[in-house]
Amino acid sequence: MLENRSLATVDRSKGKFRSFLLACMKHLLANEWHHTRRQKRGGGCPHFSLDAAVAEDRFRLDLADEDSPDKIYERRWAEAVIDSVTSRLQAEFTEAGMTARFEALKLFLLADEEPASYAQTAAQLTMTEGAVRTAIYRMRQRYGELLRAEIAQTVTGPHELEEELRHFVSVLAG
Repeated sequence: MLENRSLATVDRSKGKFRSFLLACMKHLLANEWHHTRRQKRGGGCPHFSLDAAVAEDRFRLDLADEDSPDKIYERRWAEAVIDSVTSRLQAEFTEAGMTARFEALKLFLLADEEPASYAQTAAQLTMTEGAVRTAIYRMRQRYGELLRAEIAQTVTGPHELEEELRHFVSVLAG
């Protein structure tokens, strides 16, 4: 992509940058597939890998992912967004001198169930239970703001933000 200066042809009005990257990856994979299938010297002779045993041992325990490459790409994009937003939130807490508070409360950030009781967390942070609930509420609000800001950077205008947020949630859910 850098060698061919493909990024110079990117136009925001033609679509999302993520879609451009996905198309580039598909083209790369198609080219690689064609490259590996082409006849070489000694064409028709079976190929074998000297590292086959090592590869088998390495990937034997990996579960086969039944999702399409597009879904895997979308899921990794969503995970990268979550990691970025979490890092930004952690940096804000660190700048405010509240690293311990962030570490204790981050468990409540995205969990479906409460990972620990509010009372245990309050005791750990020497806060009241009500103060812990308020801190978690505020942390979640700030996380949502940072998430919206991060996703807003991937769309061409504010009119696309809600659609992209719905897509983001559907990628994480599915």
